[in-house]
Amino acid sequence: MRDTSAIRSVPVWSARRAGLAFVAGFVSVLIFHQLMFALLYAVGLVQAAPYNLQPVPPFGVPAVLSAAFWGGVWGIVFALVEPRFPRGPGYWVAAVLFGAVALTVVFWFVVAPLKGLPVGGGWRAAAWVPGLLVNGAWGLGTALLLRAFARPAR
Repeated sequence: MRDTSAIRSVPVWSARRAGLAFVAGFVSVLIFHQLMFALLYAVGLVQAAPYNLQPVPPFGVPAVLSAAFWGGVWGIVFALVEPRFPRGPGYWVAAVLFGAVALTVVFWFVVAPLKGLPVGGGWRAAAWVPGLLVNGAWGLGTALLLRAFARPAR
């Protein structure tokens, strides 16, 4: 019988994976989230323009960079949950649903009240759709970027 006590398993989580997940979430906001936002703006579903450079409290950074930072934080959460996603086409559905549901629900019930906005988007469907779409796009983008980062260099 072979002694396997010296064999170390490859860690599922590492500082490198956390860093890549942060970058994937950050970049996904700048590309996927904001492009979906631009599309919704172009068709008149949202009034605010994408890539908002207005400074936001408390540090006065542009709103889009603040959103990208939080996208990076959510990227780490995504990477922690992602191993539980199904494989195959269900993976992509789960990635989109994670972004659409998790990020939107946290915005509606945590962030919005902190910013003095109505809980749940004021319970208006017109406020729900853009959040679900832009956050779903973020989820898809984060999944694509994580997959791209995970490929070994040639």
